[in-house]
Amino acid sequence: MPESAAPACQVPAGAALNPAASSGSGDRGLLSGRTVWARRMETPLRTFLRTETGSASVLAGATVAALIWANISISSYDKVWATRLSVLVGSSGVTLDLRGFVNSGLMAFFFLVVGLEARREFDRGELRVRSRLALPVLAGLGGMVVPIGIYLVANAGRPSEHGWGMAMSTDTAFALGALALVGRRLPDRVRTYLLTFSVVDDLAGIGVIAVVYSGRIRVVPLVIGLGFLAVAVVIRARRVRYGPAYLMVGIAAWVAFLKSGVDPIMVGLVLGLLTYAYGATRASLEQASEAFRQFREQPTAELAASARGSVRTAISPNDRLAQIFHPWSSYVIVPLFALANAGIVINGSFLARAYTSPVTLGILIGYLVGKPLGTAGCAWLVTKASHGRLRPPVGWGAVLGAGTVAGIGFTVSLLIASLALTGTELAEAKLGILSSALAASGLTWIIFRLVNQLPVRTRLRALLGTAEVITDLVVPVDPSRDHLRGPENAPVTVVEYGDFECPYCGQAEPAVRKLLRDFGDVRYVWRHLPLNDVHPEAQLAAEATEAAARQGAFWEMHDRLFDHQDALSARDLIGHAAALGLDTERFAADLRKHVGTAHVSEDVDSADLSGVSGTPTFFINGNRHYGAYDIESLSRAVKLAAARTKITA
Repeated sequence: MPESAAPACQVPAGAALNPAASSGSGDRGLLSGRTVWARRMETPLRTFLRTETGSASVLAGATVAALIWANISISSYDKVWATRLSVLVGSSGVTLDLRGFVNSGLMAFFFLVVGLEARREFDRGELRVRSRLALPVLAGLGGMVVPIGIYLVANAGRPSEHGWGMAMSTDTAFALGALALVGRRLPDRVRTYLLTFSVVDDLAGIGVIAVVYSGRIRVVPLVIGLGFLAVAVVIRARRVRYGPAYLMVGIAAWVAFLKSGVDPIMVGLVLGLLTYAYGATRASLEQASEAFRQFREQPTAELAASARGSVRTAISPNDRLAQIFHPWSSYVIVPLFALANAGIVINGSFLARAYTSPVTLGILIGYLVGKPLGTAGCAWLVTKASHGRLRPPVGWGAVLGAGTVAGIGFTVSLLIASLALTGTELAEAKLGILSSALAASGLTWIIFRLVNQLPVRTRLRALLGTAEVITDLVVPVDPSRDHLRGPENAPVTVVEYGDFECPYCGQAEPAVRKLLRDFGDVRYVWRHLPLNDVHPEAQLAAEATEAAARQGAFWEMHDRLFDHQDALSARDLIGHAAALGLDTERFAADLRKHVGTAHVSEDVDSADLSGVSGTPTFFINGNRHYGAYDIESLSRAVKLAAARTKITA
């Protein structure tokens, strides 16, 4: 899924001011052929997936702890979570039991993170192409409607019928964790496909909780709560970035919704959805770099505050809030929710009764049959109805596997169960939810095990499909103006946006050269992105390659500049031209006239259109490459791109 990665030479702004940091050779030795930023920085999507996957084990541990605690002493378990807590301001305040504070208070932060991720998907992810909304929306809704129908059939005419919402939602953290365990070598696109439709069912799930499972609604507090949310919309529209203002408005809205009888967790979701996501622009990065330079020259408190503000505003509020709250939500809040809600007493008689009860069976069958049937079935219907114009970004084997692992409900399911049921029915529902999580994981393992037994070509088609993913490279490669290496009609094209003074581009260059030696069917394209704010000689170096191109020596100059990154002054550039046997008088005249400026500017404009803000940035067959730029990572990405071209041929 496309993201605006943070390439090395855009951060830190001060690195380029340090001569040691700008030295290519020293950095290469330290890094042993791997770019340092790739090990320390992640795209927002990869950070989200890694956090969700990693937190699954903590969530599972909290669930096991709750079951052990409840089976050792259910009275102790219930007594602790029934402890009454009050927050009073004068004579007014909020009083809830400890479980209520977790379920309605802390879980508001969980749904804030859900809202942030949904907004990021809409602004910068797969859903930013609005024509592609139909498939994940319908797959997500289908994955809810079919399980709900199964549960209603199993519980028709019974009081437990009201708990139909328990069978509809996917627990993203648990599902991604299970997918990581049962499908270790799956392409990242399988996880992102699961994420796109699970975001939809998260949003629908919170809507169901607010509308169906709220208590008796009191109009006045509800109107007040909506008023506070309107205030949040207004201050957001005015681009207010003062965090405490949103915190105070959020707390006030939360209290008002609690008093109204509507579950206040929706406040977190709404605030998350209001928080825009966007990539750092070159202009904002240059402004941050200039602010840092001023502070470096005159280290005053005022300039320090200015530099902090410039750096902070370069990153979108969505990314900053996700970085703050997502780890807390995944590693603390959701496991605490599991500890407070998953405890049930398990014995032989209870299991015998529960596994024949409509509640448990409705949840089990709904998740294990309804989820894959609903998600995969709707994806198939959308593909057929659109005559293939809309199709999943993965193969049908991956679609089915994602559907089965989506049968892990847990968090939202337990939340709805605690709102809809009590007593024995609540215990039966919890058993169904826990059992479906285990069974869905096993079923997913079987599906991907079978897929991996298929012949190579069939397996690739089953995992990767034939759909074209969103093209990130807005300006396509033009052989008549771009600088190319390799066969012009090669099935794989690698485009690099680079800067000749960037030390990290220098570290990536040996990997690029080896890639071209190892793969005879790869076309390589260089585009200029001189970061003039941090690399003062980069612009002239880029123009020097264009001056050399006028004498048919672009690639010779390109290679020589990377071999001599510490020698990029005007005098050095003329010396390089002489070493290459070029007409130095003509070369120097072209440099003085800046004849290469137009070409460099066109490349910079194309970088801006594609959301590129730093170097090196790679695109492979039009899709942005994320991760390290060592030969192993680039080779793996090229092989994957080549495999996709073969199965679509």
